[in-house]
Amino acid sequence: MKKNGKKLLSVGIIMMVVFAVWTALIQIVDVQPVGQNGTDIGFASLNCWFHKLTGVHMAIYTVTDWLGLVPIFICVLFGGIGLVQLVMRRNLFKVDFDLILLGIYYIIVIFGYLFFEMIPINYRPILIEGIMEASYPSSTTLLVLSVMPTLSFQVNRRMKNTTIKNGINIFVILFSLFMVIGRTVAGVHWLTDIIGSVILSTGLYLIYKASVLLSDKNVRS
Repeated sequence: MKKNGKKLLSVGIIMMVVFAVWTALIQIVDVQPVGQNGTDIGFASLNCWFHKLTGVHMAIYTVTDWLGLVPIFICVLFGGIGLVQLVMRRNLFKVDFDLILLGIYYIIVIFGYLFFEMIPINYRPILIEGIMEASYPSSTTLLVLSVMPTLSFQVNRRMKNTTIKNGINIFVILFSLFMVIGRTVAGVHWLTDIIGSVILSTGLYLIYKASVLLSDKNVRS
C-alpha cells in the first residue's frame, strides 16, 4: 500500500503541474477578445467552435447547478461523522486520521474554488442573471470531481456490504459523468474551463488518497 500511495502521490503532483501549465497556456495561446464585453479568452478558436456546436441550454445549467448541492451534502455528512467522533472520543487526535485528512482536503478544495472566483482567468461565455461571472475552472465540475470520489473511497474503506459498496460506486460514476457532461454541453463554460477542472480535481483527489494510504497501515481499499 505504501508503494501504491507513493505512485498516486507522484501522479497527483504531476497533474497539479499539468494544471499550472494548462492555466498558463490559456493566458497565452490564441488569446482573442471574444468573451463577454470583449474580454480575452485563450484557445479562442477551439472554445468558440465548441460553444457554437453545443449552444446554450439553461435547463441543463439549472439542473446541474442544483445537483451541485449533492457534493456539498457529502462534505457536511463526513464533517458530521468527524464531529460525532470528536464528541464521543473527546480528543481531536482520536478522530480517525483519514477523516481529519478529508476535512483538510475539503478545505483546500473550497480555497481553490474561492481563489479562482476572486482572481478570474476568464469569464463565462454568457451572462448569468445579467452578471459577468468567473468561468475558469468550472467550480461545479471541480466540486463534483473532487468530492464524489471521496464518497466511494470512504465507503470502500468503512463498509463490508459489497452490494451497498457497488451501488454507491456506480452512483458516484454515473452522477459524476452526468454532471461533467451536463456542464460541458450547457454552454455556460468554455471547454477549457471544464478541462481545467478535470485536471485540477484529479490532482487534488490523488494527493488526498495517497496521503491516506501513506499514513494508514490498515487500508482496506
